[in-house]
Amino acid sequence: MVFPVVFLKLADWVLYQLLANSCYRAARKMRNYGFFLRNQTLRSSFHQQASVSLFPSVSKFDLANNNTKFETLVCDIHGVLLRSETFFPFFMLVAFEAGSIFRAFLLLLSCSFLWVLDYELKLRVMIFISFCGLKKKDIETVGRAVLPKFYLENLNVQAYEVWSKTSSKFVFTSLPRVMVEGFLQEYMGVNGVVGTELHTVGNRFTGLLSSSGLLVKHKALKEYFGDKKPDVGLGRSSSLHDHYFISLCKEAYVVHKEDCRNNVPSCEMPREKYPKPLIFHDGRLAFLPTPFATLAMFLWLPLGILLAIFRILVGICLPYKLAIFFGTMSGVQLKFEGCFPSSNSQHKKGVLYVCTHRTLLDPVFLSTALCKPLTAVTYSLSKMSEIIAPIKTVRLTRDRKQDGETMQKLLSEGDLVVCPEGTTCREPYLLRFSSLFAELADEIVPVAMNAHVSMFYGTTASGLKWLDPIFFFMNPRPSYHVQILGKVPREFTCAGGKSSFEVANYIQRKLADALGFECTTLTRRDKYLMLAGNEGIVNENKRN
Repeated sequence: MVFPVVFLKLADWVLYQLLANSCYRAARKMRNYGFFLRNQTLRSSFHQQASVSLFPSVSKFDLANNNTKFETLVCDIHGVLLRSETFFPFFMLVAFEAGSIFRAFLLLLSCSFLWVLDYELKLRVMIFISFCGLKKKDIETVGRAVLPKFYLENLNVQAYEVWSKTSSKFVFTSLPRVMVEGFLQEYMGVNGVVGTELHTVGNRFTGLLSSSGLLVKHKALKEYFGDKKPDVGLGRSSSLHDHYFISLCKEAYVVHKEDCRNNVPSCEMPREKYPKPLIFHDGRLAFLPTPFATLAMFLWLPLGILLAIFRILVGICLPYKLAIFFGTMSGVQLKFEGCFPSSNSQHKKGVLYVCTHRTLLDPVFLSTALCKPLTAVTYSLSKMSEIIAPIKTVRLTRDRKQDGETMQKLLSEGDLVVCPEGTTCREPYLLRFSSLFAELADEIVPVAMNAHVSMFYGTTASGLKWLDPIFFFMNPRPSYHVQILGKVPREFTCAGGKSSFEVANYIQRKLADALGFECTTLTRRDKYLMLAGNEGIVNENKRN
């Protein structure tokens, strides 16, 4: 009985809102647009009047007065804390990362008629396309692991400086609460989030709003605070609703979009000033999916898939020199530098290469740089990745004694590659190094690996790992930088009297300095608990 009820609600909404109201509003927009085109003087005066604000700009806020400490601040995230006034890219991230590429394409197609809809109806349509049928857990994961990266990159530094001067912060937004609450609590230290609530059936979203409807900010503010007035309110200068919202506060300031356009550096938030360091994030998209950027992605996809297959076949089938040549010709940017160790027949053991871990392809690119086959050990590798890997790969069991014996045996057979972080990290940070490798060999060569992409990330915590190499090679011009550092001096190894932990920390610092990264004590477990809600242990039956 649940589905018929939802269907009837949807049919009623489509017939009334989409067909009746939207046609009327579209006609009014077209009429007004034509009227303004015929009257350019009136059009310019209209925009000048619309830009006049009753409240001072946020740039006029007295940040130098250290004696001023406000108790409460209220604002919206869209267009205030974030520089962007459009929320389409964030719905696209939900549709692509929590849904599928087909849902993302449908949302892109909706752009053809969204421009004629008013604010409320536009938001309802995007919510329906992005959320209909998706599980709560998947949306919460995107809100916690994917969206924060794009929110942080889009923060308005002027609004954040006012935000940081208050002790209690509250956000009122017409966006779905589930899209913003995780970021605001984890990174911004918010005290309360009031947003639009969505209708659910069981553990899935229907794509419709709850009975309370779309949030009206000034009404929600009155209900939340009662007769008490917040100290500071921030709003958009171009929104009359925001003017009414912040007029209920003791002091009010507005964010002018012209300020950010004319003085972009002063509005952008530098990475070093982020409220909290961005170390872990998930998702495949490496760019902010605006309508034009998303269209470019879909136009690139057919060629990108063919190019990825070609690049993978080149790496598997051709000799190293030819693979480097054809890979470079196909757009892969390779940079190999450093001290390439010469083979030493006096040593019975092979060389142990200790790499930073950016993608699953780290050992492959190191083998290509050295032009010789290597063996790589890994904790979790899909069967598909194991099949297409051009080098030998061996799985570890997480049993320290057994893994040590396995790696000792492999070293006696030849050179070995290990990534002691245990998992990949996209940002300029190094995770804690496992000390096991330091106990196995005295001939250790650190290798600083770094990768850059522009469209798709070649790593995932919650997605299908066998697609990682394909997504990496689907980028128009992916790049890999392999820097082989000098062999670790004997006095800094276990043979020189150092403990395995001291050796691991020494190599971690050396690699961080070479890359300009920062060392952390975070582990694989920390990453997966944050991004995927598990400890990162992949069962055999789930590797594919």
